[in-house]
Amino acid sequence: MDMALTSAQKKDFSDRGFSRRNFGRIATLIAAGSTLPFYSEYVLAQRGRTGALQAGAVKIDSNENPLGPCPEAAEAIRDIVKDGGRYMFDSPSEFQALMAGVEGLSPNYVQAYAGSSMPLHWSVLAFTSPARAFVSADPTFEAGEGAARFVGAKTVRVPLAKDHAHDVKAMLAAGDKAGLFYVCNPNNPTGTLTSRADLEYLLANKPAGSVVLLDEAYIHFSDARGALDLVAADKDLIVLRTFSKIYGMAGLRAGAALARPDLLARIRSFGNTWMPITSIAGAMASLRASTLVAERRKISKDTREDVFGFFDKHQFKYIPSVANFFMVDVGRPGREIADALRRDNVIVGRSWSSHPNHIRVTVGTPEEMTKFKAAFLKAMA
Repeated sequence: MDMALTSAQKKDFSDRGFSRRNFGRIATLIAAGSTLPFYSEYVLAQRGRTGALQAGAVKIDSNENPLGPCPEAAEAIRDIVKDGGRYMFDSPSEFQALMAGVEGLSPNYVQAYAGSSMPLHWSVLAFTSPARAFVSADPTFEAGEGAARFVGAKTVRVPLAKDHAHDVKAMLAAGDKAGLFYVCNPNNPTGTLTSRADLEYLLANKPAGSVVLLDEAYIHFSDARGALDLVAADKDLIVLRTFSKIYGMAGLRAGAALARPDLLARIRSFGNTWMPITSIAGAMASLRASTLVAERRKISKDTREDVFGFFDKHQFKYIPSVANFFMVDVGRPGREIADALRRDNVIVGRSWSSHPNHIRVTVGTPEEMTKFKAAFLKAMA
């Protein structure tokens, strides 16, 4: 299996403290890309399910956008299908140039991927090792930690602060030998923001040679500006973006890593970054729809705040979220309430070990959330 690694990769891994016994696992991760069965949000969500979904199920478990692709994206995808017999080699570069222009970056600071899971996994390969740890929050999205454990890198979990933001000072204290600091902002599963000041503090005080991996999958649902200006300023920062969330393209797989060219080159060395032409077409049309993000942000916020008003009325505790999902405290093991909701054909997300009495719920359509509220009252009675 280690024959899948190049001589240069083997030397890099050896220099960073990997043994030859690790090479087979590393090669497996590279070959599998984002498909390893315990690394994706999709499979983590599937683990909590039993049996097929019933007809008419309210599916609010996987942080998907029920609106799907915007009309412009859907039309572009239909139009490009006739060219599906062609490789269209220039399409990724066109997408990267468009996204760079929208975000105020040079095109060589953008690398296209089929979603954001692949660059997340490969960033772990590029910057962690048995001698350089992976540091993340608790709770947060676990894919990076899973990849780090798989290749033998030490993993460090740091509890969120009382306001549910990343406790960056505690992360720094625990990660004096870190290779990669993973920050999901807004955080999955809490939907909470870590401040710009804290992100800058982390970048300014991290160990030399380490990198901050900032997952901005849900940034468009918030009013925060994101951190791409810090990428433009050549910080030791990789930002992940995806079209799975606000753009409604989860099944189409489009995303990007945005960073200094030398950091992107480290990630890119682990394999092919090819995207289907359908996802490229949809992503480019979405970027050109200038009012799309603001419109969808408002729709999601209005629906989310309506549910929070319902929680307040009935005195249910929840974590205030700025994303398209939230965590609600059910006062007992979360699986019990999730199972009760499922009996009413309402499918919600999972719990985390640090928050076993919370369940994560995706913001669906207003009609779906009305059904959720009725089923939730019944389950909590």
